[in-house]
Amino acid sequence: MISGIVEKFIFWSRWLLAPLYIGLIGVLGVLAWKFVVEFVHMIQHVAGADEHVFVLDLLALLDLVLLANLILIVLFAGYENFVSKIEIAEESVDRPYWMGTVDFSGLKVKLIGSLVAISVIELLKDFIELATKEDQEVGQGLIWRVLFHITFVLSGVLFAVMDWISDSRALRAKAHHK
Repeated sequence: MISGIVEKFIFWSRWLLAPLYIGLIGVLGVLAWKFVVEFVHMIQHVAGADEHVFVLDLLALLDLVLLANLILIVLFAGYENFVSKIEIAEESVDRPYWMGTVDFSGLKVKLIGSLVAISVIELLKDFIELATKEDQEVGQGLIWRVLFHITFVLSGVLFAVMDWISDSRALRAKAHHK
């Protein structure tokens, strides 16, 4: 009887994550606002800005979009994996194809892939700034960003290899039991 109560309490505890996911919806709202502000800023200065500044502004917008996509992936996949299925989306034609199919392993790979994409944009911004300035701080910061980017890429590859090994073992074990 006590174990049943403990198990119900543990199972119910997953709902403690729901406010965190609702908070992520708020973060999406803040990102959307920031995107609008940056977009308006870019439009206001497009005529007077040189090509490098325009590209930097555009990359900043892409950065915000990728970050919003990352948050949405975490929101959908995390909620469905750890809290509850989003039943209202079952019959929707707008339901993302990956929704409900991304497990924890797939979520890790998608997250690291998004981080690599964001890192690439940040590096590209640094290279453009470095081409327009002779700033030693930008150069030293660039070295650190390249090292972080390489770390993200290697982490992503290692996650994918670990998942592949895990899936291969599971398939062999399943075939062995048949």
